[in-house]
Amino acid sequence: MSTTYSFTKMQGCGNDYVYIDCRAGFPAGLPAQIPFLANRHFGVGGDGVICICAAEGDADARMRMFNADGSEGRMCGNGVRCVAQWLYEHGLEQDTLCIETLAGVKVLHRAAPGLWRVDMGPASFDPASLPAAGFACPAVDVPLTAAGKTWTATLVSMGNPHCVVQVEDLKGMDLPGIGRAFETHPAFAESVNTEFIRFVSPTELEMRVWERGSGETLACGTGASAAAAAFVRRGLCPADTEITVHLLGGDLSIRVTGETVWMTGPAVTVFEGTITVQ
Repeated sequence: MSTTYSFTKMQGCGNDYVYIDCRAGFPAGLPAQIPFLANRHFGVGGDGVICICAAEGDADARMRMFNADGSEGRMCGNGVRCVAQWLYEHGLEQDTLCIETLAGVKVLHRAAPGLWRVDMGPASFDPASLPAAGFACPAVDVPLTAAGKTWTATLVSMGNPHCVVQVEDLKGMDLPGIGRAFETHPAFAESVNTEFIRFVSPTELEMRVWERGSGETLACGTGASAAAAAFVRRGLCPADTEITVHLLGGDLSIRVTGETVWMTGPAVTVFEGTITVQ
């Protein structure tokens, strides 16, 4: 039996997903079809699929985010901005929107046309919050052996698990090999997203990311938030200051305060269409 989906392709700093309106009900067969929908050769193509669902509480909508392999993630920073933009473009013209995620309710503010500021919530450096085993708390500048090397890592939860590693050379590293070694490391019971960071200045970081379930992506909003929070915690970047994180797909602005992490970035509609999945 075939299923036809109406979709919107959207991207935030090149982190692209297939967005499906599921407010009338979540299709039971959709999770199994996500690898096809996300396939860049045979499907629509994207880093995954994001479903815009009816809110279960008092929020404006609920986001369900699936990686390209079909696994469900707890949170996507670029994705939640695009959900807000989608809602705005489809009649909910509010400058403040509340969106439910598996990592809690996120409050978004429209900073300018196509630009959203997100309260990402506080960063946690407790390894149990990832979860991760075998690390002291807080897990800041801890040794971690992967891909035949011992790295200095900072473990951060932004509602989803992150491992932040400072490196000198981003361009020359074997990201697929190293990223997979972190993703499948036995210390991380639910796998992990890994951010490799080159320190540029106290207000500027450069980043490549390996996302669990998707591989290297052009951007990761929760990853940029985790990276900035880690560098503030390590004393290399100041708190309460805009930190620009350069990603392969564009820039995100991150501000780390004593209470929360703020992320500001674009949300862009690329095209709309329908696709039939056999």
